[in-house]
Amino acid sequence: MANAPQTPGPAARTAHPDHLGHVIFIAAAAAMGGFLFGYDSSVINGAVEAVRDRYDVGSALLAQVIAIALIGCAVGAATAGRIADRIGRIRCMQIASVLFTVSAVGSALPFALWDLAMWRIIGGFAIGMASVIGPAYIAEVSPPAYRGRLGSFQQAAIVVGIAVSQLVNWGLLNAAGGDQRGRLMGLEAWQVMLGVMVVPAVLYGLLSFAIPESPRFLVSVGKRERARRILAEVEGEHIDFDARIAEIEHAMRREEKSSFKDLRGGNHFFKPIVWVGIGLSAFQQLVGINVAFYYSSTLWQSVGIDPTDSFFYSFTTSIINIIGTVIAMIFVDRIGRKPLALIGSVGMVIGLSMEAWAFSYDLVDGKLPATQGWVALVAAHWFVLFFALSWGVVVWVFLGEMFPNRIRAAALGVAASAQWIANWAITASFPSLADWNLSGTYVIYTCFAALSIPFVLKFVKETKGKALEEMG
Repeated sequence: MANAPQTPGPAARTAHPDHLGHVIFIAAAAAMGGFLFGYDSSVINGAVEAVRDRYDVGSALLAQVIAIALIGCAVGAATAGRIADRIGRIRCMQIASVLFTVSAVGSALPFALWDLAMWRIIGGFAIGMASVIGPAYIAEVSPPAYRGRLGSFQQAAIVVGIAVSQLVNWGLLNAAGGDQRGRLMGLEAWQVMLGVMVVPAVLYGLLSFAIPESPRFLVSVGKRERARRILAEVEGEHIDFDARIAEIEHAMRREEKSSFKDLRGGNHFFKPIVWVGIGLSAFQQLVGINVAFYYSSTLWQSVGIDPTDSFFYSFTTSIINIIGTVIAMIFVDRIGRKPLALIGSVGMVIGLSMEAWAFSYDLVDGKLPATQGWVALVAAHWFVLFFALSWGVVVWVFLGEMFPNRIRAAALGVAASAQWIANWAITASFPSLADWNLSGTYVIYTCFAALSIPFVLKFVKETKGKALEEMG
C-alpha cells in the first residue's frame, strides 16, 4: 500500500450515489437514535411535577433524578466507540435499542424513586451509545457531496423527537383531565408518557436490520468485498472502488489502532483534535439549551404562565427548533459548518442576554411585568432558533467528520462523553441556580455563548467538502 493515495481524487470528492433515496433512508434509520435522544430529553418535562408530588422530593433531589440519565449517557458515549470498533456500528445500534426498550418499560413501572433513577441511567447509557454511533456511522456511509446534509439528520431527529414527545405529553395530559397523575390505562399519566418510548425504541432496533454495516468498519476487519458492495450502494457504481478501498486502508494505516491510549497527545493528555471535539461538545451544552427542554414547563410556570399555556409554549419552542434545524440542513453544505457556528453564537448571545434582562425584574402578582414577559418569551424562541440553525447541527456534523478514520469512533466517544457531562452539569444545577437568581443563571449561559466565538475562530477548522480520509 506504499503507493496508495493520501488524499482522494475528484471522483471521490464529488461522488453522487445512483440511488440517493436509499442513502437518505440509511442515514434516517441511523438517526433514529437521535430521535430517541430527543424524545427522552423532553418526555421527562411532562413528568417533573408528578414525580415531585408522588415521591415528595425537593428541587435539588428532583434535579438529580432528572439529570442522572446523563451520567449513563456519558458512560455510554465513552464506551460506544470501543464497542463499535470491535463488533461493528450496526450491532452497537441493536444493543442500544434493547437498552432503550428495557429502560422505557422500567421507567413506566417504577416502585420507588431510586428504581426510576436506575432505569433512567440504563436509558442514558443507550442514548450515549446512539449519540456516538449515529453521527459516526452517517459520516462513514455518506458521499462527501452530501455528508453535511445527511450528518444533520442526527440533529433533525433529535428535534423531531423533542416535538413528538411534547405532542404526546400534551395529548396524554388532556386525556387524563389535565392532571399528570391522572389515571390512564391503569397507570398515572406520567408513567404512560415514559412508557410510550417503547415504540420508537423497538422501531430503532428493527431499522438497524435494514441498513448495511459501515464500509470503513468492514475494511478495518478485512471484509473488502462486502465493503466494495456497500460503497457501490452509497457512492455510486462509477467510482474507482479499488482506489477508494486503498484510500481507506491507507488512511487507517497512518493511524494506530483505535483506543483511548491512542487519543493521547504527549503532555496535553489528548491530541489537539480531540480537545477541539471536547470543546465543541461542551460549548453546545454550556449555553443552557437543554434547560429549554427539560424544564421549560416548570420555567414558564415559575414566571406566572398557567400549566396549560406552559405546555403550549414548550411545543412552540420545539416547532422553532425544527425550523432552525431545517435552515441548518439547507445551508450546512452551502456556506460551511464554521460560518454557521459563528452566526449561531452571535444570535445566542443576543437571545440569552435578553432573557437575562427580562428575568431580572421582580414578579408582580406572581407574574413578570407584561413587557418583560413578552421579551422573555420572544428571546427564548430566538435563542432556540439560533441554536438549532447552528450549534445544534454543526457540532454533530463536525464530530462525525473531524477525526481521522482509525480514531474516529474512540475520539467521538470521548467528545460525546464530555457533552453529556456538560449537559448533566447544566441540568443538575439549573433548579438551584434558578432559586438563587434566574437572571444571573442566564448571564452565565450568555458568557459561555460569547466565549464560543473566539474558540471557533481560533481552534475549529472547516470540514466542508473534504473526504474523511483527509481529516486529522
